[in-house]
Amino acid sequence: MDLYQHFRKEEYPFIDQVLSWREEVTTRYQHRLTDFLHPREQKIFETVIGNDEELQLSFFGGWNQAERKRAVLAPYYEEVCESTFEMDLLQATFPQKFVSIEHRDVLGAFLSAGIKRKKIGDIVIHNDTIQIVVAKDITGYLITNVTSIKKATVTFVSVSMQERLPSQDKWQSHTATCASLRLDVMLKEMYQMSRQQAVTLIKKGLVKVNFQTIEESAYLLEEEDLISIRGKGRSRITELQGRTKKDKIRVVFEKLL
Repeated sequence: MDLYQHFRKEEYPFIDQVLSWREEVTTRYQHRLTDFLHPREQKIFETVIGNDEELQLSFFGGWNQAERKRAVLAPYYEEVCESTFEMDLLQATFPQKFVSIEHRDVLGAFLSAGIKRKKIGDIVIHNDTIQIVVAKDITGYLITNVTSIKKATVTFVSVSMQERLPSQDKWQSHTATCASLRLDVMLKEMYQMSRQQAVTLIKKGLVKVNFQTIEESAYLLEEEDLISIRGKGRSRITELQGRTKKDKIRVVFEKLL
């Protein structure tokens, strides 16, 4: 059976990468540590490796419900522990009375410092405290080079993973029935807008599916897809419950509050 037929064309390069990692671990008998992967990449990784009894695949992102995680692919007999994932938890505080800092501000500051997104895990902001998980090999660089966010001076320090704050994300579940899983149709239902509004947002490049900009209204969504619209938040499909008597698709999805 052709492995690729189960995936979208734009996902083929990542599948090739996973196959390369599998070959490397199988022939060299050494584990392979990846950068941070988003949920769709994690799903693809799991599917490609399957039930290979010679290998073990583990994920860790710092938090129990972390969205982005590093993966370790290792021979079945190798011990994999938290330290194998080589990540640090960085923390900083800011004057909450004078400046409001959001997730995008923190991420923007890190990317402006020349750090690639794949080196950064989840970000949690609670009251005046920022925490972010990063690959250990960039910790020193980040502490030295990220000293301000918006108009606030910040000093990041490395803290124990045991000090991590709970995620502040809250998702609300909804159920809808849709004629199809086309992107424009789903946006209409999930964001309570007209289909023409959805098409316009897609054509303007404001819609992402699994962190990739999609400009095709007819793009078909799947279970576990993460959708985001610039300025309108994020949502994700959690379950496809089959068809109704009127031949519509019953979809369970969540929206980030």
